[in-house]
Amino acid sequence: METIVKGMEGVEQAAEIIKNGGLVAFPTETVYGLGGNALDPEASRKIYAAKGRPSDNPLIVHVSSISEVHPLVSVLPEAAEKLMEAFWPGPLTIILPKSEIVPYETTGGLETVAIRCPENKVTLSFIKTSGLPIAGPSANTSGKPSPTEATHVLHDLNGKIDMILDDGPVGIGVESTIVDMSGTVPTLLRPGAITVEDLSETLGRKVEIDPAIVAGGVNEGVRPKAPGMKYRHYAPNAKMALVSTKLLKAKDYEVSEEERLQADRQVSDFINELVEKDEAAGLRTGIICCEETKELYRKVRDNASDIKVIGHRDQPLSMTHELFRVLREFDDDNVDRIYAESYSDRGVGFALMNRMRKAAGMTEFLADE
Repeated sequence: METIVKGMEGVEQAAEIIKNGGLVAFPTETVYGLGGNALDPEASRKIYAAKGRPSDNPLIVHVSSISEVHPLVSVLPEAAEKLMEAFWPGPLTIILPKSEIVPYETTGGLETVAIRCPENKVTLSFIKTSGLPIAGPSANTSGKPSPTEATHVLHDLNGKIDMILDDGPVGIGVESTIVDMSGTVPTLLRPGAITVEDLSETLGRKVEIDPAIVAGGVNEGVRPKAPGMKYRHYAPNAKMALVSTKLLKAKDYEVSEEERLQADRQVSDFINELVEKDEAAGLRTGIICCEETKELYRKVRDNASDIKVIGHRDQPLSMTHELFRVLREFDDDNVDRIYAESYSDRGVGFALMNRMRKAAGMTEFLADE
């Protein structure tokens, strides 16, 4: 069994494991990562094996400073450096043309490398002490909800890795924003806590959004340029579906108080009806809702349905913080079906809904259709 070590106490030991080709799970501000020496092809192969991850799904390389980026890339555009200065350390991953020292095993066979500098003191010390860039996808079984606590890592990877650096629950709860700066047009490949508006404002130009984000992933046969673009991700064991209304979607969730109350009632009535049918068929059900609507599910809750509140809908960052934890709790509760309210795509909500749609396999119902 791997060792779980609290915070700074484990930095020296973790660094030695990395230098010797081993694997260490580490904390970041987003989710826990599974680390190996990014310059060692065998370490990258071990990461893929531990996660059960397809080898064409690129790994993110973690550094502790901008200066550590230069050996890893063949070109460092001024615009990319501007983003690093603005958002690092922080939840932003930047894709750049790779140098020869970065193996294809780390990049998923691509000529580009994804790099970020995480905002976590323990991990920054861990990277500096190891003296190596750390390849680190999320420290979970591939496709499952990402780990936001050390115990989640232990649940998924027990016996498959050498050590877990424990720094308590993470702050943000969804993976970093990924922006491709390897071409002429900055392109968002994965939404996160740093929004496309933040990036555009910093760069002084529009950042494009890759169509795969909206479509739910890239096509078969296409190598994904970033994690989370091709394969099923963030998924609980249960089948999951989102529920909204035509009104909310048409108005991008910017509705009057009266319209909001009407939509809340339509969504909750629709979910309650589905839950009652499932429960009658002997299925265990779960509901994901917000603080503002939780009382609308009182009847089904009293009938033993599992209801999880993930936060206030006007505070999407609070909801991202809870999402993966809640999905894992549903797994622990052996739920068969999950029904979740849909929320606005504005700002950080874009990241929240991206993860929720992925978890639901893009399944969404309209309660007023």
